[in-house]
Parts: sequence; structure tokens; C-alpha cells
Amino acid sequence: MTRRVSIKDIAEAAGVSHSTVSRALHGTGRMSDETRRRIVALAKEMGYTPDAQARSLVRGRTYTVGVVVTTIADPFVSDVVDGIEHVAQEAGYSVFLSSSHIDPEREMAVVETFRQRRVDAVIVTSSRVGSLYADDLEEFGVPIVLINNQHEGQYLYSVSADEVQGARTATEHLLGLGHQRIGYIGSSFRPVSSRRRQLGYRRALEAHGIPYNSWLQVSPTVKRDVDAGRAGFEALWKHRPTAVFTYNDMTALGVMQAARARGVIIPDDLSLIGFDNIEFTQFVAPTLSTVHQPRKTMGRAAMEMALTLLRGELIEENDILFPCRLVVRESTARPRFRSDDSPQPEARERQSPSSSPDF
Repeated sequence: MTRRVSIKDIAEAAGVSHSTVSRALHGTGRMSDETRRRIVALAKEMGYTPDAQARSLVRGRTYTVGVVVTTIADPFVSDVVDGIEHVAQEAGYSVFLSSSHIDPEREMAVVETFRQRRVDAVIVTSSRVGSLYADDLEEFGVPIVLINNQHEGQYLYSVSADEVQGARTATEHLLGLGHQRIGYIGSSFRPVSSRRRQLGYRRALEAHGIPYNSWLQVSPTVKRDVDAGRAGFEALWKHRPTAVFTYNDMTALGVMQAARARGVIIPDDLSLIGFDNIEFTQFVAPTLSTVHQPRKTMGRAAMEMALTLLRGELIEENDILFPCRLVVRESTARPRFRSDDSPQPEARERQSPSSSPDF
């Protein structure tokens, strides 16, 4: 049986990217007429035939959008989806929501299900499908927009927060308070995003002349952020950091729980800062300093990008990056010890209401 010619085959033959071939064949995007004619002619010569279902999706409209999220239990998701729904409803679209549970293969299965249901566009949050299934996505024939894409290339349309800038801002806040032994707890199941935040953390340290210390950076191999916070605290505390920056707010919650169990008082013994600024951060005690991601804005921008693609209009910027901002609350303070000192070997057994992550 002869293998069906794919967009990837045409791209290799033409010496251009997959996305350039896709835009040329769909008559969209910015390129010279000569390039477009050459790609179309090459596709005909190679016997390329677009997927029939994809063609019907391009021609028809169901006024539905499929949204893939990691899990509906993730507080980050609710504001993103709220932003998507706000723009979708104004445009007369309904939203179908499905969870991937941080499994790229399940993400792709959900996207395929959406295609079978003839949704007009797909939005995927915190996704790795861009790196694993770029060729397949090009073949789908519907706009696919990624939010906080877990891939460092630019295969698809995406909307993201500037995680490097946000992490650097968080770390600089701690440095400004006088901390030098600053730990970082990352995410093992979001490696690309975690590396971006670790990069911002390291750049801030380097800018202040603080040497790299691998012992103060951990990414526990667990799949729940709260568990990562607990495990990360246990791994870091033996090295006595005076402050910890966590991958996200749920990780910070795990640190709060583990610190409380050991009698470590936040921020007296340990300053703590998270990332996301989800709703609970202003209700725990102490309230959590964090980095705000513009989640609703990102959701709105993703849906607006999808609508622009559906109208066949030119996308001037296919990878939108939004800045983050610092939110200072009670969990960060000046260190009680000088930079050349260390806390007492054993954490104090005293308890404090301020260390309890109560809701």
C-alpha cells in the first residue's frame, strides 16, 4: 500500500517549514506569490491530497471550540477557561472542555475526539503536543492554539506568560530583602516550563553575583504539585535556605504544610514565594507572595487568535508573550540570619498560627 503524502514530505522537498506548507495549501499566511505557487505545484506533483474530513471542517462551521486542560482540579485552569468562554460567548461559540491529566497521548486523543465532533478550533493548555505531534496537528485542518506550550519551538500558534521574566522578578524580590541562600523547587512533569522558571531564577542570582548551587534546586519526581512542595522542602531544608521560590502556588502550599510539620515558621525561618497568583494565595496564613500570570487575559487572547484564524485573517504574531507581575504579601521578609550564618541545626518545635496554610 502506497504511503499517503504528508505535509512533512512536501516541506522536506520544498526546503521550508511545515507551517509554511500548511499556510500555502490553505491560502493563508504571509509569503511571496512565487513561494506559494511553488509549494502548490510541488504538492500536486507529489500527489498530495488533503484529508476529506479536514476539508469539511474548513468549509463548515459548528460554532464550537474544544478546550483541553491538564485537570479541572488545577486552580490555574478556571481563570484561563473563564477568559476563553468570555470571548467565545460574545462570538456565538460554545466551549467543550476535556482533561488530559498531564498525559500527552491523552491530549492528542482528546484533540482527535474534538476533530470527530467537528469543533471549529481547539485550545490546549500546558501542552506538550506541539513537540510530540506537530505533523499531525498540521493535518487537522482546524486552528489549534496552545496556552503555555511545553515546547521550546514555534510550530504552532501559542499564548504564554513570560515565565523567565516572572521567575527573575520573584528571585530579585528575595535578593532585595537580603536573601542569598535561595532554593528553587521545580516541576518534573512540566520540564520545559520548569526550566524557564529556573532560568529566570538563575539569571537573577547571577546578576547579583550569587554562585550557582545545585543543592538548592530540586524537581521532585511526583505528579501532584502539593507533593512536590512537601518533598522539595525536605530535600532543601537540610541545606538551610533562608528563602524558597516554587514552581507554582500549589507547590508553595506543599512547602507550607511540610514546614509547619517541622515547626519551621514562615517567614520568620523561611521566606516563601510562589508563581501564578491563584485565588487561595490571599487566604492562607501567612498570605503568599507570588508572581501573577494574567490567566484570563491569556485565555481571551487564545480565543481571539482562534477566531482570527477562523476568519482567514493574517496573524501578525503567532507566539504571544505576556509579562508577569510581582504580588508581595506576608510570606516573604528579611532573613533573620546573616548570609554567612545558618539557622540552628534542628527546627524549633514551637507552632504558630501564621505557619498554617488554612483556607
